[in-house]
Amino acid sequence: MTGRVPLVPTRCAICGSEGKADEVYAANVEPDMLDDAVFSARRPPDGIHFRMVRCRTCGLLRSDPIVPAEHLARLYAGSHFDESEVPNLRRTYGRVLTELDQYGARKDALLELGSGTGFFLAEARANGYRRTVGVEPSLEAAARADRIAGVETVRDVMRDGLFTPDSFDVVCIFQTLDHLPDPASVLDECRRVLRPGGLVLAFNHDTAAPSARLLGERSPIVDVEHTYLYDPRTMRRLFESRGYEVCAVGSVRNLISLRYLIHLVPLPGPLKALARTLLEPIGGLRLWVPLGNLRLIARRPEGA
Repeated sequence: MTGRVPLVPTRCAICGSEGKADEVYAANVEPDMLDDAVFSARRPPDGIHFRMVRCRTCGLLRSDPIVPAEHLARLYAGSHFDESEVPNLRRTYGRVLTELDQYGARKDALLELGSGTGFFLAEARANGYRRTVGVEPSLEAAARADRIAGVETVRDVMRDGLFTPDSFDVVCIFQTLDHLPDPASVLDECRRVLRPGGLVLAFNHDTAAPSARLLGERSPIVDVEHTYLYDPRTMRRLFESRGYEVCAVGSVRNLISLRYLIHLVPLPGPLKALARTLLEPIGGLRLWVPLGNLRLIARRPEGA
Protein backbone atom coordinates (compact mmCIF):
# COMPACT_ATOMS: atom_id res chain seq x y z
CA MET A 1 0.00 0.00 0.00
CA THR A 2 1.49 3.29 -1.06
CA GLY A 3 0.62 6.96 -0.79
CA ARG A 4 -0.08 9.20 2.13
CA VAL A 5 -3.22 8.24 4.05
CA PRO A 6 -5.07 11.17 5.66
CA LEU A 7 -6.08 11.10 9.31
CA VAL A 8 -9.50 12.13 10.56
CA PRO A 9 -10.55 13.13 14.09
CA THR A 10 -12.78 10.93 16.21
CA ARG A 11 -15.39 11.97 18.72
CA CYS A 12 -16.45 10.45 22.04
CA ALA A 13 -18.90 7.63 21.33
CA ILE A 14 -20.79 8.37 24.56
CA CYS A 15 -21.12 12.14 24.84
CA GLY A 16 -20.28 13.06 21.25
CA SER A 17 -17.60 15.60 22.19
CA GLU A 18 -14.73 16.19 19.78
CA GLY A 19 -11.35 17.34 21.05
CA LYS A 20 -12.33 17.61 24.74
CA ALA A 21 -9.86 14.93 25.77
CA ASP A 22 -6.41 14.52 27.29
CA GLU A 23 -3.62 12.60 25.58
CA VAL A 24 -2.78 9.31 27.26
CA TYR A 25 -0.33 7.86 24.71
CA ALA A 26 1.37 9.59 21.79
CA ALA A 27 1.09 7.98 18.35
CA ASN A 28 3.93 5.67 17.34
CA VAL A 29 2.75 4.67 13.86
CA GLU A 30 2.51 6.39 10.49
CA PRO A 31 -0.75 5.69 8.64
CA ASP A 32 1.00 4.76 5.40
CA MET A 33 2.77 1.94 7.30
CA LEU A 34 -0.56 0.12 7.69
CA ASP A 35 -1.47 -2.87 5.55
CA ASP A 36 -3.83 -5.85 5.58
CA ALA A 37 -1.51 -7.92 7.81
CA VAL A 38 -1.60 -5.27 10.54
CA PHE A 39 -5.41 -5.51 10.59
CA SER A 40 -5.56 -9.30 10.70
CA ALA A 41 -7.02 -11.18 13.65
CA ARG A 42 -4.60 -12.36 16.35
CA ARG A 43 -1.43 -11.06 14.73
CA PRO A 44 1.65 -10.99 17.01
CA PRO A 45 1.44 -8.01 19.41
CA ASP A 46 3.67 -5.25 18.03
CA GLY A 47 2.80 -2.26 20.23
CA ILE A 48 1.85 0.13 17.42
CA HIS A 49 -1.07 2.49 17.93
CA PHE A 50 -2.53 5.84 17.00
CA ARG A 51 -2.55 8.71 19.48
CA MET A 52 -4.83 7.74 22.35
CA VAL A 53 -6.88 10.18 24.40
CA ARG A 54 -9.34 10.02 27.29
CA CYS A 55 -12.59 12.01 27.21
CA ARG A 56 -12.70 14.56 30.01
CA THR A 57 -16.47 14.13 30.38
CA CYS A 58 -16.99 10.37 30.06
CA GLY A 59 -13.58 8.85 30.65
CA LEU A 60 -13.83 6.84 27.42
CA LEU A 61 -10.45 5.94 25.91
CA ARG A 62 -10.15 6.33 22.14
CA SER A 63 -7.72 6.66 19.24
CA ASP A 64 -7.65 10.19 17.81
CA PRO A 65 -7.06 10.79 14.96
CA ILE A 66 -7.40 7.63 12.85
CA VAL A 67 -7.51 6.72 9.17
CA PRO A 68 -10.94 7.20 7.51
CA ALA A 69 -13.64 4.55 7.93
CA GLU A 70 -13.61 3.62 4.25
CA HIS A 71 -9.85 2.98 4.45
CA LEU A 72 -10.34 0.80 7.53
CA ALA A 73 -13.01 -1.17 5.65
CA ARG A 74 -10.53 -1.91 2.83
CA LEU A 75 -7.88 -3.03 5.31
CA TYR A 76 -10.29 -5.41 7.04
CA ALA A 77 -11.57 -6.75 3.70
CA GLY A 78 -8.04 -7.94 2.89
CA SER A 79 -7.21 -9.16 6.39
CA HIS A 80 -6.40 -12.73 7.40
CA PHE A 81 -7.73 -14.95 10.20
CA ASP A 82 -5.58 -17.23 12.35
CA GLU A 83 -7.71 -20.22 13.35
CA SER A 84 -5.28 -21.78 15.82
CA GLU A 85 -7.34 -20.70 18.86
CA VAL A 86 -10.78 -21.27 17.33
CA PRO A 87 -11.71 -24.32 19.48
CA ASN A 88 -10.92 -22.35 22.63
CA LEU A 89 -12.72 -19.23 21.39
CA ARG A 90 -15.76 -21.32 20.54
CA ARG A 91 -15.86 -22.72 24.09
CA THR A 92 -15.37 -19.26 25.62
CA TYR A 93 -18.03 -17.53 23.53
CA GLY A 94 -20.42 -20.47 23.81
CA ARG A 95 -20.20 -20.36 27.58
CA VAL A 96 -21.14 -16.66 27.60
CA LEU A 97 -23.94 -17.24 25.08
CA THR A 98 -25.68 -19.64 27.47
CA GLU A 99 -26.02 -16.75 29.96
CA LEU A 100 -28.67 -15.25 27.67
CA ASP A 101 -31.06 -18.07 28.57
CA GLN A 102 -31.64 -16.57 32.01
CA TYR A 103 -32.77 -13.33 30.32
CA GLY A 104 -35.36 -15.11 28.20
CA ALA A 105 -33.45 -15.21 24.92
CA ARG A 106 -35.59 -16.27 21.98
CA LYS A 107 -33.76 -18.53 19.55
CA ASP A 108 -35.30 -17.91 16.17
CA ALA A 109 -32.57 -15.68 14.66
CA LEU A 110 -29.08 -14.59 15.80
CA LEU A 111 -26.77 -12.04 14.19
CA GLU A 112 -23.01 -11.76 14.84
CA LEU A 113 -20.94 -8.71 13.89
CA GLY A 114 -17.37 -9.59 12.87
CA SER A 115 -18.20 -13.28 12.50
CA GLY A 116 -14.81 -14.35 11.11
CA THR A 117 -14.81 -17.92 9.86
CA GLY A 118 -18.26 -18.62 11.31
CA PHE A 119 -17.15 -20.79 14.23
CA PHE A 120 -19.34 -18.99 16.76
CA LEU A 121 -22.35 -19.12 14.42
CA ALA A 122 -21.88 -22.90 14.34
CA GLU A 123 -21.75 -22.89 18.15
CA ALA A 124 -24.99 -20.86 18.29
CA ARG A 125 -26.70 -23.42 16.06
CA ALA A 126 -25.51 -26.15 18.40
CA ASN A 127 -27.11 -24.16 21.23
CA GLY A 128 -30.51 -24.19 19.51
CA TYR A 129 -30.54 -20.99 17.42
CA ARG A 130 -32.50 -21.74 14.24
CA ARG A 131 -31.03 -19.10 11.93
CA THR A 132 -27.50 -17.71 12.37
CA VAL A 133 -26.21 -14.80 10.28
CA GLY A 134 -22.80 -13.14 10.34
CA VAL A 135 -21.46 -9.84 9.01
CA GLU A 136 -17.76 -10.13 8.14
CA PRO A 137 -15.58 -7.77 6.07
CA SER A 138 -12.64 -10.19 5.60
CA LEU A 139 -13.16 -11.91 2.25
CA GLU A 140 -10.84 -14.74 3.28
CA ALA A 141 -12.63 -15.43 6.57
CA ALA A 142 -16.09 -15.20 5.00
CA ALA A 143 -15.09 -17.74 2.33
CA ARG A 144 -14.19 -20.20 5.09
CA ALA A 145 -17.50 -19.56 6.82
CA ASP A 146 -19.34 -20.51 3.63
CA ARG A 147 -18.18 -24.09 4.17
CA ILE A 148 -20.22 -24.43 7.40
CA ALA A 149 -23.69 -25.84 6.81
CA GLY A 150 -26.54 -23.61 7.96
CA VAL A 151 -24.40 -20.49 8.47
CA GLU A 152 -25.12 -17.31 6.49
CA THR A 153 -22.38 -14.70 6.02
CA VAL A 154 -22.76 -11.20 4.58
CA ARG A 155 -19.48 -9.78 3.24
CA ASP A 156 -19.76 -6.26 4.62
CA VAL A 157 -19.57 -4.13 7.75
CA MET A 158 -22.66 -3.40 9.83
CA ARG A 159 -24.35 -0.34 8.34
CA ASP A 160 -27.72 1.29 7.86
CA GLY A 161 -30.17 -0.77 5.85
CA LEU A 162 -28.16 -3.99 5.72
CA PHE A 163 -31.06 -5.86 7.37
CA THR A 164 -34.76 -5.15 7.74
CA PRO A 165 -36.10 -3.91 11.09
CA ASP A 166 -37.07 -6.41 13.80
CA SER A 167 -35.18 -9.31 12.15
CA PHE A 168 -33.19 -10.82 15.04
CA ASP A 169 -33.69 -12.02 18.60
CA VAL A 170 -30.00 -11.75 19.56
CA VAL A 171 -27.05 -9.69 18.29
CA CYS A 172 -23.54 -10.77 19.35
CA ILE A 173 -20.43 -8.59 19.12
CA PHE A 174 -17.30 -10.55 20.07
CA GLN A 175 -14.02 -8.58 20.13
CA THR A 176 -15.41 -6.23 17.49
CA LEU A 177 -16.82 -3.26 19.41
CA ASP A 178 -13.26 -2.00 20.09
CA HIS A 179 -12.59 -1.88 16.33
CA LEU A 180 -15.61 0.12 15.20
CA PRO A 181 -14.92 3.71 14.04
CA ASP A 182 -18.50 4.72 14.95
CA PRO A 183 -19.86 2.35 17.62
CA ALA A 184 -22.82 4.60 18.48
CA SER A 185 -24.32 4.38 14.99
CA VAL A 186 -23.68 0.62 14.83
CA LEU A 187 -25.48 0.10 18.15
CA ASP A 188 -28.36 2.21 16.84
CA GLU A 189 -28.57 -0.09 13.82
CA CYS A 190 -28.39 -3.18 16.04
CA ARG A 191 -31.30 -1.85 18.09
CA ARG A 192 -33.26 -1.28 14.86
CA VAL A 193 -32.76 -4.87 13.64
CA LEU A 194 -33.46 -6.40 17.05
CA ARG A 195 -37.03 -7.42 17.82
CA PRO A 196 -38.61 -5.72 20.87
CA GLY A 197 -37.16 -7.41 23.95
CA GLY A 198 -34.24 -8.77 21.93
CA LEU A 199 -30.79 -9.05 23.48
CA VAL A 200 -27.32 -7.87 22.53
CA LEU A 201 -24.21 -9.60 23.87
CA ALA A 202 -20.90 -7.71 23.67
CA PHE A 203 -17.53 -9.22 24.62
CA ASN A 204 -14.38 -7.11 24.42
CA HIS A 205 -11.24 -5.83 26.14
CA ASP A 206 -11.40 -4.20 29.58
CA THR A 207 -9.11 -1.27 30.36
CA ALA A 208 -9.89 -1.72 34.06
CA ALA A 209 -8.55 -5.29 34.12
CA PRO A 210 -5.43 -5.80 36.27
CA SER A 211 -3.35 -6.82 33.25
CA ALA A 212 -4.26 -3.65 31.31
CA ARG A 213 -3.55 -1.39 34.27
CA LEU A 214 -0.26 -3.12 35.05
CA LEU A 215 1.08 -3.07 31.48
CA GLY A 216 -0.24 0.35 30.44
CA GLU A 217 0.97 1.23 26.95
CA ARG A 218 2.67 -2.18 26.69
CA SER A 219 -0.66 -4.00 26.95
CA PRO A 220 -1.68 -5.84 23.75
CA ILE A 221 -5.03 -4.03 23.85
CA VAL A 222 -3.33 -0.68 23.15
CA ASP A 223 -3.31 -1.36 19.43
CA VAL A 224 -3.73 0.42 16.12
CA GLU A 225 -6.84 -1.66 15.38
CA HIS A 226 -8.69 -0.43 18.47
CA THR A 227 -10.54 2.84 17.96
CA TYR A 228 -12.25 2.69 21.36
CA LEU A 229 -11.37 0.86 24.57
CA TYR A 230 -13.88 0.34 27.38
CA ASP A 231 -14.22 -0.50 31.03
CA PRO A 232 -17.44 -1.70 32.73
CA ARG A 233 -18.59 1.87 33.45
CA THR A 234 -18.06 3.26 29.95
CA MET A 235 -19.54 0.12 28.36
CA ARG A 236 -22.70 0.59 30.40
CA ARG A 237 -22.87 4.30 29.58
CA LEU A 238 -22.42 3.67 25.87
CA PHE A 239 -25.29 1.18 25.66
CA GLU A 240 -27.59 3.24 27.86
CA SER A 241 -26.90 6.31 25.72
CA ARG A 242 -28.21 4.34 22.68
CA GLY A 243 -31.47 3.37 24.38
CA TYR A 244 -30.67 -0.11 25.69
CA GLU A 245 -31.52 -1.55 29.09
CA VAL A 246 -28.30 -3.01 30.50
CA CYS A 247 -28.92 -6.37 32.14
CA ALA A 248 -25.40 -7.33 33.21
CA VAL A 249 -21.80 -6.22 32.80
CA GLY A 250 -18.66 -7.75 34.27
CA SER A 251 -15.40 -9.61 33.77
CA VAL A 252 -15.10 -13.05 32.16
CA ARG A 253 -12.55 -15.83 31.86
CA ASN A 254 -11.16 -17.11 28.58
CA LEU A 255 -10.16 -20.65 27.66
CA ILE A 256 -6.71 -20.25 26.12
CA SER A 257 -3.73 -22.43 25.24
CA LEU A 258 -0.46 -21.86 27.06
CA ARG A 259 1.14 -21.38 23.64
CA TYR A 260 -1.17 -18.46 22.80
CA LEU A 261 -0.79 -16.96 26.27
CA ILE A 262 2.98 -16.73 25.66
CA HIS A 263 2.18 -15.18 22.27
CA LEU A 264 0.29 -12.35 24.03
CA VAL A 265 2.75 -11.57 26.82
CA PRO A 266 4.84 -8.46 25.95
CA LEU A 267 8.28 -9.98 26.53
CA PRO A 268 11.46 -8.93 24.69
CA GLY A 269 11.97 -10.99 21.52
CA PRO A 270 14.79 -13.26 22.73
CA LEU A 271 13.06 -13.94 26.05
CA LYS A 272 9.76 -14.75 24.33
CA ALA A 273 11.56 -17.10 21.93
CA LEU A 274 13.19 -18.86 24.89
CA ALA A 275 9.83 -19.20 26.68
CA ARG A 276 8.26 -20.68 23.55
CA THR A 277 11.07 -23.21 23.21
CA LEU A 278 11.06 -24.28 26.86
CA LEU A 279 7.27 -24.53 27.13
CA GLU A 280 6.51 -25.99 23.70
CA PRO A 281 6.10 -29.55 25.04
CA ILE A 282 3.13 -28.35 27.10
CA GLY A 283 2.12 -25.50 24.77
CA GLY A 284 -1.22 -27.15 24.00
CA LEU A 285 -2.25 -27.09 27.67
CA ARG A 286 -5.55 -25.20 27.97
CA LEU A 287 -6.40 -22.93 30.89
CA TRP A 288 -9.39 -20.84 31.96
CA VAL A 289 -7.78 -17.48 32.80
CA PRO A 290 -8.90 -13.89 33.48
CA LEU A 291 -7.43 -12.55 30.25
CA GLY A 292 -8.70 -8.99 30.73
CA ASN A 293 -12.05 -9.13 28.93
CA LEU A 294 -15.53 -8.06 29.92
CA ARG A 295 -18.99 -8.93 28.68
CA LEU A 296 -22.19 -6.91 28.61
CA ILE A 297 -25.76 -8.11 28.10
CA ALA A 298 -28.36 -5.51 27.15
CA ARG A 299 -31.95 -5.52 25.96
CA ARG A 300 -33.92 -3.52 23.42
CA PRO A 301 -36.87 -2.26 25.49
CA GLU A 302 -40.19 -3.87 24.64
CA GLY A 303 -41.82 -0.51 23.86
CA ALA A 304 -38.98 0.80 21.69
